[in-house]
Parts: sequence; structure tokens; C-alpha cells
Amino acid sequence: MSAATSLFPTDPRTESRNTLHRFASTPVSYEELAERFRPIFKRIAEGAVAREQSRTLAVEPVAWLREAGFGALRIPQVYGGLGASLPQTFRLLIELAEADSNLPQIFRAHFAFVEERLNSKEEADRERWFPLIIDGATFGAAMAEKTEGTETTVTLTKENDRWLLDGYKFYSTGTIYANWIVAVALEGTEYVSLVLPTTAPGVVVEDDWDGFEQRLTGSGTTRFNRVEIRADQILRRLSVEQPPKTSYIIAYYQQFHLAALAGIARAVLKDAIAFTQTKTRTFGVPGKSSPRHDPLVQSVIGRLASLSFTVDSLVESVSASIQEAYEASIKGEDADDFITTANIKAYQAQQIVIEQVLEATTLLFEIGGASAVSETRRLDRYWRNARTLASHNPAVHRARAIGDYWLNGTPPVGVLQAVIQSEAQLKNAAEASARNS
Repeated sequence: MSAATSLFPTDPRTESRNTLHRFASTPVSYEELAERFRPIFKRIAEGAVAREQSRTLAVEPVAWLREAGFGALRIPQVYGGLGASLPQTFRLLIELAEADSNLPQIFRAHFAFVEERLNSKEEADRERWFPLIIDGATFGAAMAEKTEGTETTVTLTKENDRWLLDGYKFYSTGTIYANWIVAVALEGTEYVSLVLPTTAPGVVVEDDWDGFEQRLTGSGTTRFNRVEIRADQILRRLSVEQPPKTSYIIAYYQQFHLAALAGIARAVLKDAIAFTQTKTRTFGVPGKSSPRHDPLVQSVIGRLASLSFTVDSLVESVSASIQEAYEASIKGEDADDFITTANIKAYQAQQIVIEQVLEATTLLFEIGGASAVSETRRLDRYWRNARTLASHNPAVHRARAIGDYWLNGTPPVGVLQAVIQSEAQLKNAAEASARNS
């Protein structure tokens, strides 16, 4: 698709791209968006079990989505994108996760990059990157690390008239599928956010994610060996002493996991119904019988349906809250209260969604007896995927943040803020120890 070709017609009433871009798109219905992608979701679902069994990376599914413009969902129509709202985007991600929960996580860093551009005050930022995304470019991330309490193993140094990037990052989710990498490095006393091609000399992306599930997300190591970085590849700098601004991106990142979990709950219900309707023998009942008419099996299906409904409702509520924060932010209003509300709602939803989806993924096996554990079905992938997603952002830490907010009015912080605060506390403790010695 050409960068100049719109996925939806541009609104002729739009006077300038530099206006509030929320008003630059004619509202698109959810069904119009869903009809575009549901045939692809269906193809993805048909190969999900086979990919799990052979550990085949989802290269083809990612390509199908890219070619259909999935990466341009949030880009306003005035730039040639689809102009989807945040609630619409997350509803689509739930449907995608129902087909294969690896896929939303693969696109998580990409969508966050787009969201940051939407919130940028620099129109040139959108003019530069949106055409590439409309043309099919996707972005991965190299930000998180295994090391404790630091994000500094990747460094940016000046050598003569060029910048060089060195080090490695783990948890580089989606990067193995991407054209571009968004990385975080330390340069002196500043954190530097920068972007570079995955094909740049000195970049190595490894598929060494060893989690027991979500195995196809490409969440492994990215290595940088004297990778040349131009000045125009640097997105922003932030002093280690300066906390980042308050942002709904905290909730936004968490919502990707919640949407994936909601999709898993839907898939569990769907598979449980299909499994039950085709069985001709009820556990413990000799001869031919019909499990679909067994009151106990009906009760299990009823519980699974209720769990999925509750999870969907919670995720939808968080989506609406993030949309409110986004709208306030781009209007230039005081968005702090909206942002805090969105972040807290995401944290609170996490506490319930995780428990309910894990319950559903276990309860699924009550409807099938021994045949439900067949490797050919791989129904265990639902629990494994849900447990892995839940572990990425431990709920116990979020529960403490929720309590601190309700007791003391402390707003939640993002990962980088937490790192800065942690390093500041360590520095203060070391200084205090030195004074007392």
C-alpha cells in the first residue's frame, strides 16, 4: 500500500493536520473495522494450535495484519489511517487475542509508539512516522532488562561526530517481527529514547524467550554492537533526576495484557462449548449420552460465560477511561485527574481479571475428562498464556500501588519513574550512610 493511499477517505472538512487530530476523522463504526479484520482473525485462529505445537513464529499472521493496515488502526484518517478510537482498538485486540493471544502482545510496542506520536506536540513527528506505518512499517521495543533496578545496560556514547549504541536488552517483545526498534539507553546522566532499523549493522535480534508460554511473541534479547545512531533518530532525552510527566501510557500498556486475557477467556468459552457439543459421552455414565444436557456441565459453561462477560466489562470500562484521558490530553486540558483515574482503573481491573481468567482456564478441564488434556487440543495453552501475561506486570505490586493511592492519594508511576525513584532512594541511602560513618 502506498504511503499516499488512505485506508479510509480523508474528511474534506479537515482544515489542517496540525489541528486537534481527534477531530480529523469521520467516526468509523466498530463493525466496519471488525469486518475488515475478522477474516484474518479466523485464519490466525485456524493455525494457532499448530504454531504452538511446533513453536513456529507468527510471521505469516503478522504479515496478514500488516498488509490489512492493522498497524494504522489509531492513525487518524487525515494521515491515511483508520482513525479508530481507543475502545474500538482494544475491542479488536480482544478479538485478535481470542484467535491467538500472542498477537496483541507482538503489536504492543508498535501501538504504544503510535500513541506517543499522537500525543506529541511536534507535528513533524507525525509527518515523519505515520506515512511509514501506513505503508506497513511496524515497531518493536528494546527497553526492559533482566537486571534488577536498572535500565542502563545499553549506553549511547559520542565518538568524534557520531553516536554509538552498545549493550543488550531482554524482553524485546515483537522486535523479531518489526522493521524498527524503539530503545532506551543511558548517555551520561540522561535516559535517551531512540529509534533504529532492525536491519542496522550491529543489531542482532535473538529468539531466546524461554517462558513456558506466550512463546511466539519474540520476547527475547536484542543486542547492539557499536550501532551508529544519527541525531534525528533520538526521540527524547530525560535526566535521571527528572521524573517523566504523568501519562495514561501506564494504563495503555497494561490494557494490552488485559485485552489479551479477555480474549483468552472468550476462547476458553468458545472451545468449551464446541468440545461439549461434539461429545457423545458423559464422564462416569456408561454408554452413549449427551454432556450438553448434563446439569453439571451446563453449570460449568454458565460459569465460564459469566467470567468472560465480567472480564469483558472490566476491560471495556478501562478502555473508556483511557479514551477520556487521551481526549483531555490532546485538548491541552489539565488531564492529570483523568490520567490517574485511567491508571488506577487499569490496576484495579488487573486484580480481578487475572484471577477470573485463571479460574476459567482451569475450570475448562471440568467439562472434558481425560480427553480434554490431549496434546492435539493444547487446551493447556490458555492457562499457560494467561499465567505468563499475568506475570509480566505482577499484580501484587499493583495492589500496593492501589492501596497507596486510596490511602495517601499517591498516583501510580510508570516503569521509568519507578527506576528513577529507586535509584534516587539508593543514592540518598548511600549518602546518609557516608555521613554517618
